[in-house]
Amino acid sequence: LPSMPTSSSKPCPCPSFKLREVASMYFTLIAVFLVILVVALQGSAPRGSDFPYKVPLDPQGLLELSWNVSYPEQAVHFQLLIRDLQFGLLFGMSDRGEFENADLAVLWSNGHNSYFGDAWSDAKGQLHMDSQQDYQLLGARRAPEGLYLLFRRAFSTCDPKDYLIEDGTVHLIYGILEKPVHSLQAINISAIHRGLQRVQLLKPNITIPELPSDMKTMEITAPDIVIPSQETTYWCYMAELPDGFPKHHIIMYEPVITVGNEALVHHMEVFQCAAEFDSFPHYNGPCDSKMKPDRLNYCRHVLAAWAMGAQAFYYPEEAGLAFGGPGSSRYLRLEIHYHNPLVFTGRRDSSGIRLYYTATLRRYDAGIMELGLVYTPVMAIPPGEDAFVLTGYCTDKCTQLALPAAGIRIFASQLHTHLAGRKVVTVLSRDGRERQVVNSDGHYSPHFQEIRMLKEVVAVFPGDELITTCTYNTEDRSRATVGGFGILEEMCVNYVHYYPQTQLELCKSAVDPGYLHRYFNLVNRFNDEEVCTCPQVSVPQQFFSIPWNTFNRDVLKSLYGFAPISMHCNKSSAVRFPGKWEKQPLPTITERLREPVPRCPPALGPQPAAPVPLNLGQLRRD
Repeated sequence: LPSMPTSSSKPCPCPSFKLREVASMYFTLIAVFLVILVVALQGSAPRGSDFPYKVPLDPQGLLELSWNVSYPEQAVHFQLLIRDLQFGLLFGMSDRGEFENADLAVLWSNGHNSYFGDAWSDAKGQLHMDSQQDYQLLGARRAPEGLYLLFRRAFSTCDPKDYLIEDGTVHLIYGILEKPVHSLQAINISAIHRGLQRVQLLKPNITIPELPSDMKTMEITAPDIVIPSQETTYWCYMAELPDGFPKHHIIMYEPVITVGNEALVHHMEVFQCAAEFDSFPHYNGPCDSKMKPDRLNYCRHVLAAWAMGAQAFYYPEEAGLAFGGPGSSRYLRLEIHYHNPLVFTGRRDSSGIRLYYTATLRRYDAGIMELGLVYTPVMAIPPGEDAFVLTGYCTDKCTQLALPAAGIRIFASQLHTHLAGRKVVTVLSRDGRERQVVNSDGHYSPHFQEIRMLKEVVAVFPGDELITTCTYNTEDRSRATVGGFGILEEMCVNYVHYYPQTQLELCKSAVDPGYLHRYFNLVNRFNDEEVCTCPQVSVPQQFFSIPWNTFNRDVLKSLYGFAPISMHCNKSSAVRFPGKWEKQPLPTITERLREPVPRCPPALGPQPAAPVPLNLGQLRRD
């Protein structure tokens, strides 16, 4: 065995120090010996059922991550399959996928001896061994397909150098060591092959409902297309239901991925088209092509959405999503996002989504409701902001009018912004007090959007408020970002999936336009540069002409925090419910939810800040 590290504990004045240190070293030696014994074993691959979630880390599929979540232990167990091990790899997490200030598990080799350790990188990307080893190696096995590395990590470690694993998106990073290295500090992360993958690590622990005996399936898939040889492609394909297709309930859906393309199919959605049109043109091609018919823009009602790393989506046993029948369009649009950074050519694909549906209708139709901000330029973000906050409201007045007395039950949610979005959260408020988080993503990425089943169903009653807050970063922009449909404009939306379906399809707000006009007048009074506020100049043009000094930024933030709002309490016909909806006061919140306090795992006593030696044999030298 390689020589063992000694304890790095600092001297302690208490008289029992030596005994504790000897005991600690003894148990550390035993633990390391057991690890070496386990990782030296050659054997078959671990059972896939032990790790139900799986995602390829790299575009070539050389690194495959599987994991499971233990809520009783508050820990994630990882299984990393390395198909072509060279001299090690880095795996870890960071705020937004950076390799600086990252929390890492590192396997490295000098060609003869191999080591595993918990490390972190500083602001310059230099690696350091962590004084608290929280990536716990459980074992490694060689199999015909490669090396399986198994390790464990608690959600929260209370180590300031560690990443806090939370609900929502996690940015996983990886790096492949192609040359031998003699120490952790010798690894130059800027010179290695590396990448990023986004997942939802903390999957909800949901009981799968029993499926009916008359269940049928329908596959909405791309018709053997050739994936374009470019990094990013959004592909659109039109499909249609059979003539006279009666009303059914979708009760489940899952991805259908062409074998070999698992690392290229990033996310997929199936949209139903607007029933107001009798027909839609057939189309099979890039979504941004000039050849795409404009009418396809009216196919916006989401039936299913999947993103890499997600499993099958199940509706609650008492509800299903209606499609088919009177008042429902026969036309569907499949949209697939291909991520092809290595620019593979000639790859054929027939991926898509498999719908499971039943003619035996469940008790409730499920519905989809939009929460957040109206798509309007009156909501804007100044340039150069690192964390600018905008909030949209679904007010008590709207829910009182539109929801049934027994309320509704929200069981899933899809958060949505455009490119500047960094955080999204929706909170349920009742009688002025925040009661429950509906959905939250503190590491939100516009490049990773999926319908997520909630850990627990959220009951919403008449008179409740649903408040959706988005945080944006515009540090890379030189002019204001306004709300709108364009990719460089912004949105703040939570599509909540609920039952029973009601007439309320959109419950959103925006600042009162009259108060925004007063803001533009105020800017004119206190600035040398004149901002044109004449009626013929659009709101975006007025925002674009503002000199963004501290005063103008702070006043805009204050305006959004106190000015009355224009409420959109809309039916599916896009008509508002009857009532007075302009110049509505902001909801008053008298009691906020407390921030959750991370739970620290029990201390294991002094542990050496040293890597664990592995017996993987001599690694290859090309």
